Amino acid sequence: MKPTVLHSPAATRTHYTIAPKNLAAHLFEVTVTIDLPDPSGQRFRLPTWIPGSYMIREFARNIVTLVAESGGGPVAVEKIDKMTWQCAPVIGQLTLRYEVYAWDLSVRAAHLDETHGFFNGTSVFLLPEGRRAAPCAVMITVPVDWKIASALSETPGSAGVSGQNAPKTPAQSGLSESTSHWRYAANYDELIDHPVEMGTFTHASFEACGVTHHIAITGKHRADLPRICADFKKICEAQISFFEPLLKPAEEATPNAAPFKEYWFLLTVVGDGFGGLEHRASTALIAGRDDLPHAHVPGMTLGYRKLLSLTSHEYFHTWNVKRIKPAGFIEVDLFNESYTRQLWFFEGFTDYYDDLFLVRTGLITPLEYLEVEAENIGRVLSQSGRLKQSVAESSFDAWTKYYRQDENAPNAIVSYYQKGAMVALALDLTIRSKTDGAKSLDDVMRSLWNRNGKTNIGVPETAIEKIVTEVTGLDLRSFFNEAVYGTNDLALSPLFATVGIEMSSRVPGQAKAGDVLPPSIGARIGIDTNGDAKLLQVFDGGAAQEAGLSAGDTIIAIDGLRVTANNFDRRIKSFAVATTVEMIAFRRDELRRCMVTLQAQAASTVVLTTRDTPPEHKLRRDQWLGQ
Repeated sequence: MKPTVLHSPAATRTHYTIAPKNLAAHLFEVTVTIDLPDPSGQRFRLPTWIPGSYMIREFARNIVTLVAESGGGPVAVEKIDKMTWQCAPVIGQLTLRYEVYAWDLSVRAAHLDETHGFFNGTSVFLLPEGRRAAPCAVMITVPVDWKIASALSETPGSAGVSGQNAPKTPAQSGLSESTSHWRYAANYDELIDHPVEMGTFTHASFEACGVTHHIAITGKHRADLPRICADFKKICEAQISFFEPLLKPAEEATPNAAPFKEYWFLLTVVGDGFGGLEHRASTALIAGRDDLPHAHVPGMTLGYRKLLSLTSHEYFHTWNVKRIKPAGFIEVDLFNESYTRQLWFFEGFTDYYDDLFLVRTGLITPLEYLEVEAENIGRVLSQSGRLKQSVAESSFDAWTKYYRQDENAPNAIVSYYQKGAMVALALDLTIRSKTDGAKSLDDVMRSLWNRNGKTNIGVPETAIEKIVTEVTGLDLRSFFNEAVYGTNDLALSPLFATVGIEMSSRVPGQAKAGDVLPPSIGARIGIDTNGDAKLLQVFDGGAAQEAGLSAGDTIIAIDGLRVTANNFDRRIKSFAVATTVEMIAFRRDELRRCMVTLQAQAASTVVLTTRDTPPEHKLRRDQWLGQ
């Protein structure tokens, strides 16, 4: 056991520096300096995961070299476990200097090359043990022609989140021409919750409810920036107003209170990519270059709709996750798994509201919204894992199952995002129906914001159900038992009927009900390096599984004829349902012959169609969709 450190952890500020050391080698050089180190020997640790992405990622594996120094001389330092370094006792100031390999082009870690740099603090900033509550200052040094974008404050002790450049200081870390920018955080948790983009990005800004929002786009693009700003503005204003509705007449109202002074969207565009990660006053986004709108292309493309949905999702997290959060996330363990059974709410309900805000703001039509909802429902219903794992279990197992999916994932797990969104949809329609429109899920979310988000009181594991009852006056215990803790399918069809929507299903590609069903082997087919048909996933109860085929098998012939990934589907459809065919496959380097009896393809495509009778159902639907 280490001796107790007697000095106050907040007595002195922790100082960091970070600079690109070798762009071609993708190396940042980082230092961390503290006064009054632990007299028995100071320890430093790097987080093993980043909040919002529930998987142990072992960021310390990217630290290439590390040395310690004090008083101008070296200090002995030893790595004592995968993420912890122990320094010998010293008197006076102690500095660690280390290199971080940054070649992860994602929203979760760090990336550096000749075009730009990006980092999350969890990947680069070692935490001096015992000083998590201490204020932090970081000097960020970049090439002279680069800018930085971050919600980190420029003012010591300030909660402000400006992103403008600080005055130039002498070059650092071997950069012949560079500028340095000081940024500050109230503590380590704030420091690592503000990612930093550096480079020659495109910058634009807009005002939403009186608050400046910035967009920094990294990567080659021809995006229609005015349209992006206008569309993002609609989303941001709608969500700020959602949590802080105006209480006065519009002509007397003042701007709504956002929980930040400024906000940054850090968007990296690539050839093919998609993802986002929320932070308290910013979000990191990755999108495909073709997903961005172009001025000469009118209308809403599928790619841009997905980008707007992602933006809405991450922005909604500003309230739901970053401030309304599980009790266990108030002082989250950054070095070990932090378990909760509530991700169905924090991620799933956010997944529900992201597209709902698109239709409420007019960015998509009600018909387009119903198509999105139908696609999500169909995706969940097509996977048998939903009948084996509840969304509460899925939340708890995120660390080992959802973020580490394998070929058997569709048969074993359910997504707390997708089914969680279905739970939110069912709950919202249930509340609206049972209260005749007097209450909705919106009221529940605002109540959580006022009682938990604003007060920084974590939501206990079983509190959501109780809060719903308090807000709506409804006893919905049986709903939660079935929807959250059970594995039966949600009874969505009668709920949709309460808002004048008919729910049906059909086979993908089927023109109309009653058409002859196409055959299927019950597997997802991919292509291997030779162009052959490789079974990526084999579904429970399907023809392939019944015949003894497994994920990873490569099918090379059907009924004596050569087959490839390109013609596999056509070859299967040339047979009738219930036909038994011989398939020749390789499992590793062993040849196998299997007799496969083709099954009818399952009806996995959901269709949602509006019906306007009786009129009160249409009225309720219009209220729900904000029409």
